[in-house]
Amino acid sequence: MHFYKQLLCVLGAVLTLSAHAFDPFVVKDIRIEGIQRTEAGTVFSYLPVKVGDTMTDDKAAQAIRSLYATGFFKDVSLEVENGVLIVTVQERPSVAQIDIAGAKEFSKEDLTKGLRSIGLAEGRIFDKGLLDKAEQELKRQYISRGKYSAQITTTATPLERNRVAVRFDIAEGDVAKIRQISVIGSQVFKETDLVRLFKLRTPGLMTWFSKDDQYSKQKLGADLETLRSHYLDRGYLQFNIDSTQVSITPDKKDVYITIGITEGPQYTVSDVKLAGEMLIPAADALKLVKLKSGEIFSRARLTESTKAISDRLGNDGYAFANVNAVPELDRDKRRVAFTFFIDPGRRVYVRRINVTGNNRTRDEVIRREMRQLEGAWYSADGINKSKQRVDKLGYFTEVNVETPSVPGTTDQVDLNINVAEKPTGTILLGAGYGSEGAIFSGGITQQNVFGSGNHLGVQVNTSKINTVYSLSFTQPYWTVDGVSRGFDLYKRNVDPTSLSLGQYKTSTLGGQLRFGVPFTDIDTVTFGLGYEDTNITTYETSPTRIVQYVNTFGQYNTSVLGNVGWARDTRDSLIYPTSGAITRAFLESGLPGGTLRFYKINAQHQRYLPLTRLFTLYLNGDIGYGNGFGGKPLPFFRNYYTGGVNSVRGYYTATIGPKDADGQPVGGTKKLVGNAELLFPFPGLENDKSVRVSAFVDAGIIGESYTFSDMRASAGMAVQWVSPLGLLKVSVAQPFRDQPGDRTQRIQFTFGQQF
Repeated sequence: MHFYKQLLCVLGAVLTLSAHAFDPFVVKDIRIEGIQRTEAGTVFSYLPVKVGDTMTDDKAAQAIRSLYATGFFKDVSLEVENGVLIVTVQERPSVAQIDIAGAKEFSKEDLTKGLRSIGLAEGRIFDKGLLDKAEQELKRQYISRGKYSAQITTTATPLERNRVAVRFDIAEGDVAKIRQISVIGSQVFKETDLVRLFKLRTPGLMTWFSKDDQYSKQKLGADLETLRSHYLDRGYLQFNIDSTQVSITPDKKDVYITIGITEGPQYTVSDVKLAGEMLIPAADALKLVKLKSGEIFSRARLTESTKAISDRLGNDGYAFANVNAVPELDRDKRRVAFTFFIDPGRRVYVRRINVTGNNRTRDEVIRREMRQLEGAWYSADGINKSKQRVDKLGYFTEVNVETPSVPGTTDQVDLNINVAEKPTGTILLGAGYGSEGAIFSGGITQQNVFGSGNHLGVQVNTSKINTVYSLSFTQPYWTVDGVSRGFDLYKRNVDPTSLSLGQYKTSTLGGQLRFGVPFTDIDTVTFGLGYEDTNITTYETSPTRIVQYVNTFGQYNTSVLGNVGWARDTRDSLIYPTSGAITRAFLESGLPGGTLRFYKINAQHQRYLPLTRLFTLYLNGDIGYGNGFGGKPLPFFRNYYTGGVNSVRGYYTATIGPKDADGQPVGGTKKLVGNAELLFPFPGLENDKSVRVSAFVDAGIIGESYTFSDMRASAGMAVQWVSPLGLLKVSVAQPFRDQPGDRTQRIQFTFGQQF
């Protein structure tokens, strides 16, 4: 509409000029009148005539059109006075201010940004035509939030100096909620079961947070694909979505969604064949096909089959292999046969590996994890392993891999690795006053010192009872082959004499040197050798277990500590694992040369089982056993302990198991801990890898035997959030096998400041 008004003005001006046509003349000078904000030079730059040119009617008409086209002026006229061309303009007003009233759903900054994207902003030329666009843009913003009844009133108030003030008064109204989702045509599956597959839903307990009860075109599209997959994965090869209707009530408060479907018959697989250029043995390729003759058709297994064959060819350098499964339907017998046509394409190699996004981490820290090498044939398996190894460093929130073709070539690709760094340091500071008196604790841990990939940790903890100083350092790549080296130094003092917890003191000083040798990409063996001396002071009122220890081992003891361990890690991610497992076995012993001779054996297995795209089952089992040599017991300070946010939640840290006469936990020589958790994204944050929720059941035993009657257990919910300020773990647990004297703690959390 605005364009036609402008066109009429131009035509009117041209007709007026034609009515007052003048004879051609030589322009002696040009004078601009009527400008307030626009520079005269800007007007001159748009005029098609200069001083000294001959002015004609055609040039005059062209000048008027050019000045109107700038959008700066609402009126333009030309006059001649003694050879001087006088250009008189009337400027359009400028936007002096934009006010938005009544907005609660969006911030003023967000709405202003949306208006700026269509050209309406303070300081710009005012255009009435933009007001209609502005209203539509604001309505679009509110419709995206489900507020279909939002009303917007626009006012433009003239101000001095040819300016206007624009005001938007917004009546947001209520959010339209989905009141009903209907699936018409379902016979094989219940309609209620199909609706449960959808992300969109009617108002419920958590929809106030997830907003899933508000209509979204994108969410509906994803739900329709989920519905399609549900049928295709169960053999309904001819399933079709016939119609999708979204209606809103006249008051714009309720939304009704109706989906019409045709299920079709269920198909079974009759035969599977291979065709095309076979670069791998046919028998090997057929083993990769997940579809089997006689089974019900599944699109998911079909996709897995084509991907498995493509990846197999990719391991041999055929990065652009194409595997296309062509169906042959027998509608009468409801059977389908598939022929997998294989086109391997050209064999390619990786020209260059490019690393981006690592502002702090050195390139070499990422490159040494590569299992795909520059100049080598492309390997899909090597690239996947490289991505997983970089991800499991724990330094990045995201690791993305791309393999673009090298321009001008047909047999080369580049491997581009883009990472998003996260804080890898943790500062823990604490101070307080309690039953132990004044307490100060602090610790610094940096997993990626100066971007080198080395780990450094310093801890200080002081109180009347416990004083701990420790320093640890690990160099993951001591050698280029990935052999790691590290050391630990520590000093611990325990003095509970000031409280009624027992009259004794212990002082421990020690250190160890350790190495890790990777035998495969997933298997690592560790070795360690250390030394520790312990001095215990007892009194007449010392606890019985302390007196018994001194009578057996003496007040001053030394230990030559040796340990060996093995770990296998097949997890797909360190930050957000959804599949794979990690298995650990560890043996620690007091070797000859020290006065304390003992051994401790520990084994742990953690497994992640993907149930669906969103849900993962996590299982953990941890068992330990310790004893002394020569008929002597395990030293009490080597006992196992459990309980707390990282083991059996719902109980105070390290308090499960036997207690002494004062009610203090004494640990035990045997440990058994089990955990089962259902992991899933936080509702509404399905794509956010920094936060995760779980429902869990924990159980654990500590003592001198694996007596299940002594087992403690709990169940509850937990949240883990890698926040901008650090890792936060919160759990709410209900102990259900607690015994008299147990210290329960239903709400537990840990938090560390990252840097």
